[in-house]
Order: sequence, then structure tokens, then C-alpha cells
Amino acid sequence: MSAPLKVLLLRAPKLTLAVAESLTAGHVQARVASVSGASEFFLGGVTAYSIEQKVKLLGVDRAEAARVNCVSAAVAEQMARGVCALFGADVGLATTGYAEPNPAEGVATPMAWWAVAHRLDSGLFAVRTGRVEFPAAARVEVQQRVADAAVAALVEYLRALRG
Repeated sequence: MSAPLKVLLLRAPKLTLAVAESLTAGHVQARVASVSGASEFFLGGVTAYSIEQKVKLLGVDRAEAARVNCVSAAVAEQMARGVCALFGADVGLATTGYAEPNPAEGVATPMAWWAVAHRLDSGLFAVRTGRVEFPAAARVEVQQRVADAAVAALVEYLRALRG
């Protein structure tokens, strides 16, 4: 996965990447930074666990986040757009979800949303979001598998973009 990511981001025109994470708690950033030469495209990332930090750092809409306990396609999209703004990146990748069941929130199965936001020349964003579920997986396994899914989604988006 690492070689395609680097090649796809550095192909002309070169794209830069930033990452916003919640439940993955740095696993996505670790995967991106493990790529040899990541400093050529990776600007950085942020792990924002609380609603306060998602609002403050990433510009997430507080009312929307509160309504869904910070877990939705819309929140993931706002996080991805927000990390682009925070770092001045062309592409933002974000994750949010539940690494464990949360009966109080009606969540029986660990799940997450990921989002890829690509700032176009027009200033608008092309956005893709997706949801993944991992029944019966342990917390750290969920974090790792969500990180893998998010990076795979980014690679898939870039492959489609770059043709």
C-alpha cells in the first residue's frame, strides 16, 4: 500500500496530505509516515478525540457533532476538510467512529466512518466517505483495521483521480 500512495501523491501535479483522526488515534498517521519519503507529501495530522477539539481544530459543526456523538459521514467529511485547512493540504483523510460497542449510543458493533476530501483548483472539495464495521473485533484491532480501510480508500480515490 505504501508505494502506491507515494507514487499517486507525487505524480504531477503533486498533492499534499494531512490526516485527522479520532478512534484510530494516530494509526493512520503512522501508516502514512512509514512510507519512505513521506516528508515529500505528508504535512502532518491531528488526533481530536473530543467534540471540543474537533470543533476548535477542525471546524466541525458543534450541533451536528453533538447530535451524532461525533460519529457520522458528515462529521468525517468536516474533519477531512478541516485538516486540509489546518495544514494547507490538498487532500485530507479522516476517521471517526466507535472502537468498541457503545450500548448507550445504540452501537452494537465497532464501526467507523472515513472521509477523503480533495481541494480542487476551484476551491471546492471532491469528497468520498465510507463506513466500515468490524463485528467481534477487539479495540486495537478495530483501530488498525479502520486505519487500513481509510488508507486503502485514499489510494483507491487517488488511483481513480490519476487514471
